[in-house]
Amino acid sequence: MTDVWPLVHVERHALIADLEGLTDQQWCTPSLCDGWTVHDVAAHLVGNAGPMTIPGLVLAMARARFDFDRMNQADAARELGDGPAYTLRRLREVADNTDAPPFVPLVVRLVEEVVHGEDVRRPLGIAHDYPLAAVVPALEHQVRTTASIGGGRERAAGVRLRATDADVSIGEGPEVSGPAVSLLLAVSGRSEARADLAGPGLFALG
Repeated sequence: MTDVWPLVHVERHALIADLEGLTDQQWCTPSLCDGWTVHDVAAHLVGNAGPMTIPGLVLAMARARFDFDRMNQADAARELGDGPAYTLRRLREVADNTDAPPFVPLVVRLVEEVVHGEDVRRPLGIAHDYPLAAVVPALEHQVRTTASIGGGRERAAGVRLRATDADVSIGEGPEVSGPAVSLLLAVSGRSEARADLAGPGLFALG
């Protein structure tokens, strides 16, 4: 995973480029991330890119009553600022950071950039080609990680995921096939990606 940061940085800059031309109305578009707008997701990515110490992480979790989603919401709220221009400026400032939360696998940075990138782009009708070098490790991580901390292990249980654009097959059971990025989104809880998938295991994909 030594090549994670270059991939992360490329995806951050690509998302910034896509956000730069948005209207105020587009910033308010509901994202694929339930309950969040495009602006909310962008603010969340700013918060995630900043430095975090072990004491800081413990304090943030305590303030959120040890609720992972509540902590993420608080981080995003701080980076909304006075509007999209502020959040976009902050995204530029943190785009080349190499910070990650303590004890969190570095591959999670790829999950964040790809999944949240699609959370923003798909509702806006923006197409983007993600490198398989970023998508495949993110998918492999998500199927190993419990949903309670942002993964998708339970959703992928009992099926075999086969990417149609990469030499990747994960799991046992009836097959679900499709583009790797759509498999990643589906196991990450984005039901909109199911339209890209096919196979007898699709009904069993959580």
